[in-house]
Amino acid sequence: MGTPVSATDLARNLGDYLARVRYRRESFVVEKNGKAVAQVVPADEVGAASMSAAFSAWDSAAPPDPSFAGDLERVAAADRPPEDPWAL
Repeated sequence: MGTPVSATDLARNLGDYLARVRYRRESFVVEKNGKAVAQVVPADEVGAASMSAAFSAWDSAAPPDPSFAGDLERVAAADRPPEDPWAL
């Protein structure tokens, strides 16, 4: 998985950690308040999803709830600026 490192230590020594990742191929798990929040790994180890995999995931997703459109309309209506901004 990777060597744990605090977010503070990573920020203070970012150049050193990036060099270790690049040249030594090390991986780190960044922790904030004792919880893992991110990983720093060599870029070529990260597999990018292909477009076909992305479309397959999209096609297999559940359809949105019918009430979702109504929710969006209510949010859009509540977020409209006033007709005359100087009339406030």
